Amino acid sequence: MSDVTPHPVRNAADGFVSAEVYARVQQFYARQMGLLDDGRPDEWAGTFTEDAVFQEASRLDEPLRGREAIRASSRARKVRLEEAKVDFRHWLGMLEVTDAGDGSLVTRAYALAMRTQRGGELDIFASVVCRDRLVPVDGSWQVRSRDLEHDGSDRG
Repeated sequence: MSDVTPHPVRNAADGFVSAEVYARVQQFYARQMGLLDDGRPDEWAGTFTEDAVFQEASRLDEPLRGREAIRASSRARKVRLEEAKVDFRHWLGMLEVTDAGDGSLVTRAYALAMRTQRGGELDIFASVVCRDRLVPVDGSWQVRSRDLEHDGSDRG
């Protein structure tokens, strides 16, 4: 993704980005979720800006603030999953990508978080709406803010 468009071409009628930018954003998310699911917390945290905010109100008392807090949380998650012998996967779909008008993108997607105890059956752990602000950085995207809203939570 070395040639991310700094100012995505917008479809005039609806504000959605061009098909080319949309495909690049899908590739970004496939890579990002793959890093997390493959147990690579340092590289995954690198997909967030230094000052990123990660909000998951139904699971975190306070948002994670900054890449290093996100990295530490992801490292701890990796250890917990390894100790429990659990495989974890994320599936994103129904992705909307709009141009924020300042070079950044606003995304909204449905996400399923699934876990499988080794030797066990698949468990759909959570269904969430993921809202991100992506910014172009060095030819790729980084997440400046992520807000996860779990289905069935009191938030809304």
